[in-house]
Amino acid sequence: MNNDPRLYQMALTLIPKIGAITARKLIAYVGSPEGVFSERPASLRKIPGIGEYLAGQVTTKNYIAEAEAELENMQKFKIASVYYRDAGYPWRLKNCDDGPLLLFYRGIPDFNRVKFLSVVGTRNATSYGREVCGNIIAELAAKYPELVIVSGLAYGIDISAHRMALEYGLDTFAVLAHGLNTIYPASHTDAAIRIMNQGALLSDFHSTVKPERNNFLRRNRIIAGLSEATVVIESGNKGGALITAEIASSYNREVFAVPGRTTDTNSTGCNRLIQDNVAALVEKGSDIEKLLGWETSAEPVEPQNIITTPLSKEETLILNALSEDPGLGQEILGLRTGIPLPKLAGTLLLMELRNWIVVMPGNLYRCAVKWERKI
Repeated sequence: MNNDPRLYQMALTLIPKIGAITARKLIAYVGSPEGVFSERPASLRKIPGIGEYLAGQVTTKNYIAEAEAELENMQKFKIASVYYRDAGYPWRLKNCDDGPLLLFYRGIPDFNRVKFLSVVGTRNATSYGREVCGNIIAELAAKYPELVIVSGLAYGIDISAHRMALEYGLDTFAVLAHGLNTIYPASHTDAAIRIMNQGALLSDFHSTVKPERNNFLRRNRIIAGLSEATVVIESGNKGGALITAEIASSYNREVFAVPGRTTDTNSTGCNRLIQDNVAALVEKGSDIEKLLGWETSAEPVEPQNIITTPLSKEETLILNALSEDPGLGQEILGLRTGIPLPKLAGTLLLMELRNWIVVMPGNLYRCAVKWERKI
């Protein structure tokens, strides 16, 4: 009997027509991936949005055996995974309704970093695009060595972003549109090997899945979901970079675009994102720093006395988050704590009036009290 906790998680991802959203719904109703496979078909059919067809998909094939074979492949290729309910799952991706049930990786990812920036663009990058990409990453790396650069390992801007991150000592995540037993394109294998030692290769595709066209669209949601902002550097009227920007916007993440001349076909997409108010115009790293409120020029606040009055659940969650990562904005605090934004805003105001927290430049919050994390 295979007691690997990933077995039923894996089996659920193997069922045709059941994607991340439906899988999460099944688990929410039944309680666990294992429970999905032990539940009677009649009970599954009663779950809203499942119906007879999907309920039949769960019970008509031995997905457990397929899952065991996939786990063997993962061991062979040294592929690890993280489940969406695990503490180590990327916290921003956890807040995306269609975030993958299982995220596969090779390397040494630190998903608990605060600063993630996705950098995407055309596969046919010009010298201008590559230069801007390099300058932005170099400038940010000098001030924020903890920053993680996310991209897709594709030709053009993607590989430029990865290589610049590696050159300037930043961790970088490459999100692939296929299984992690191979590298595509093969010409980027050397970079991929370096990335595994200074970040990770990521995918939500099973180990042997090939890089088919539709996979790249699915891959883009992970690039957008991992980061607090996506930067588009050179894009035509169509392409994966624009799709990634649209997905990032739908997740309520920041979108930035580097402008180009009106006659540059590689900049028409970026210029349109700016014109349509989908993206803010950026030209250098300091523009991104300012728009995200990353400036660290303010004097640090010395903590005052320990709080002695009883705290609400929301206040405890906020202080826990700020004690780990000083200088978070409302949106990130909302993602980290799960507190709805209207309630979060009111709680933050009350805590500020009580001098428990202070607001820094860029509308970032920091603890103003001595605080040890509480469960």
